[in-house]
Amino acid sequence: MSMTDPMADLLTRIRNAGMAGHAKLDVPSSNMKVAVATVLHEQGYLKNFKVISDKKQGILRIFLKYDDNQSPVIHEIKRISKPGCRVYVSKDEIPRVKNGLGVSILSTSRGVMDDVSARRENVGGEVICTIW
Repeated sequence: MSMTDPMADLLTRIRNAGMAGHAKLDVPSSNMKVAVATVLHEQGYLKNFKVISDKKQGILRIFLKYDDNQSPVIHEIKRISKPGCRVYVSKDEIPRVKNGLGVSILSTSRGVMDDVSARRENVGGEVICTIW
């Protein structure tokens, strides 16, 4: 059975693993998922991640990050642009999450990047998700 929204599946698995207190999770890999995991790691929301090759498409292993009280660093992760309703923004309309405490992840013509980098590069694009 094919999946209609693999990015929503990735975000849901991260959300569920964090609520369950898991140290790591495995998802089927893709270039877009690796790019989103890279941004999440650079912003400090993930401890680490790696791509494990197998005979098929590969596995993306994500290591979740927790604070001193063993509560997940990711409080909320929300899918914005969906297959049925894509959300595109210009460079002037890039959303701020929690007044700058959170991060918007965008898919731009220069690759997948966070909202601060997109403003610095002066590019807009598709808003994939928001996280804080």
